[in-house]
Amino acid sequence: MKPLKNISFILLLLVIMSSFLHCSSTKKLQSEIPFEIGDVYYQDWVTGEKGGGSGVNLFIPIILNPNNIILDSIYFRGEQSKLEMTNKTLYVGRFQDDSNEKEDIIMSNEPFAEYGNKVPEFPKKIPFKLKANACVISYKQGIKIKYFKIEGLTKK
Repeated sequence: MKPLKNISFILLLLVIMSSFLHCSSTKKLQSEIPFEIGDVYYQDWVTGEKGGGSGVNLFIPIILNPNNIILDSIYFRGEQSKLEMTNKTLYVGRFQDDSNEKEDIIMSNEPFAEYGNKVPEFPKKIPFKLKANACVISYKQGIKIKYFKIEGLTKK
């Protein structure tokens, strides 16, 4: 009878510990950031030729960054993109849309003829609920990754 109580106690302890571990994996938004940014804006783009692609570029101007913090990623309209530093005062997030891409699919009854077809990509679920004119920026401060939400983005 005693070993059964020990096993049930250990299982209960494991369940409680796993529930605490899940709470630490949630991403917390910072209320303040250790750098100063300008007006964040986005632009839609379309190539001039049919099938060339389209998308949205999101621009983050940096006004003051005394700690030389590096911005990592951006979450916008249900997607995530790595941020590119074009110069010390501007980061760009690029979101490509496949609505204007040329899609060449080979359909055949030969098994190896369809080898070159592109595997369909399913959108990854982002950990934030955002409005259409809001984004979340992730940045590294030391070894920790932190998140900051920006609302009221303008379209140019």
